Amino acid sequence: MVTRFTSIVRRFSLPRMDTHAALAALQWQIELGATEVIADKPLNRFNAPKAAAHAAVAPATTAPALADPVAEARHAADSAPDLESLRAAMAAFPHCELRKGARTLVFADGMPGARVMIVGEAPGRDEDRQGLPFVGRAGQLLDQMFTAIGLKRHAEEAPTAFYITNVLPWRPPENRDPTPEEIAMLLPFVQRHVALAAPDIVVPMGNISCQALLGQKGITRLRGTWREVLGRPALPMFHPAYLLRNPAAKRTAWHDLLELRSKLDGGTA
Repeated sequence: MVTRFTSIVRRFSLPRMDTHAALAALQWQIELGATEVIADKPLNRFNAPKAAAHAAVAPATTAPALADPVAEARHAADSAPDLESLRAAMAAFPHCELRKGARTLVFADGMPGARVMIVGEAPGRDEDRQGLPFVGRAGQLLDQMFTAIGLKRHAEEAPTAFYITNVLPWRPPENRDPTPEEIAMLLPFVQRHVALAAPDIVVPMGNISCQALLGQKGITRLRGTWREVLGRPALPMFHPAYLLRNPAAKRTAWHDLLELRSKLDGGTA
């Protein structure tokens, strides 16, 4: 192998010192396990055909147009005539990378047609496993909170039931906050979900939900004040997970629940 490589090196007419350096480099490669040279003749890549070189650097002129995930989500959501169709459209939506790391799509729970619709943020570990929103510790607290004002997740009649979904149907890795791009991509599905469920009142729970539905963040400022979401009264509230971390805020949450109960009973916002 050394003899063959020596002949190749000499064809380049390298200076004597460079030849010795090249042979020393070859010996080092042989010690590492190299057993063959690439070719018998040197290849001068500076003499590549101009047309080929031009083709290598010329910009593509027929690249396909990039997909618009938000526009596709809007079309898919608006085309869904009912909740089952909406769920199927969300499951088939290909552009959200979160679906690749999640176990299951978390669509909704409770009674469609209930007077109150809660919109949370995103599924956590327990929700991802069971395929239902608010089933962990935060979900247990949520049920206790709404039971206290006469509303149940699985009530038999709509006036005493509530309905739940999330801004995102798939769990973000490590329960991180959704990105603005993810929120914008999936918002058309949330908006269509609200329209099909047709609640009297929407309850955005937590900062992410307020960001998506109200375009605002700062739940400590927004909570307890009536807003409007998609033409419906909306009352932002603390997320139960926040209340688990900050038990002192439960007093404020109780005030908001009473405000919601008053509105359901005919009070004014």
